[in-house]
Amino acid sequence: MTGEATERTRGPGRDGSQKMGRTQRQHVITRLLAVHRVTNQEQLVELLAAEGVSSTQATVSQDLVDLGAIKVRAGDGDSTYAIPDQPHAQKAPDDHLRRIFGDWVVEVNTTHNIVVLRTPPGSAHVVGSALDRADLPEVAGTVAGDDTLFVVVTDPDHPVTGPTAALAQRLRDLAGLNKD
Repeated sequence: MTGEATERTRGPGRDGSQKMGRTQRQHVITRLLAVHRVTNQEQLVELLAAEGVSSTQATVSQDLVDLGAIKVRAGDGDSTYAIPDQPHAQKAPDDHLRRIFGDWVVEVNTTHNIVVLRTPPGSAHVVGSALDRADLPEVAGTVAGDDTLFVVVTDPDHPVTGPTAALAQRLRDLAGLNKD
């Protein structure tokens, strides 16, 4: 119980680092994971210390669980921590999207109105989540598999017609989305 109380204490520690509450620390961790390729918990403890935040490996481990962080394989084969499901309402800045694409996308192909992105195994959802949060107007949606991401592109100059429009209407009807 003593260690738990110490972790919650605010104010500078003996080394000048700041002890902070769980919510504030997890916010810093989320930011660090978005900026750095973190391969282990000890590295994250060191990055927190560099930010002036005092924490233990055990606390960081629980924070990663609370945040829903997962380990994914990067292009170079190393496993790094990522938080794939940040709230959609939180728009991802362009530099975040650029970093995610630079770290995880290994191939880009196109076919009609679909862009196909390839990633290392187990990483497509990280790219898909970042792309969804980027809220790009030309992106209708994304579908992520293990190492492949489909990005469906909208084109306002070419409205959807034919069988695609008919199927979309039928699905709207089934979902009760049409108000007649």
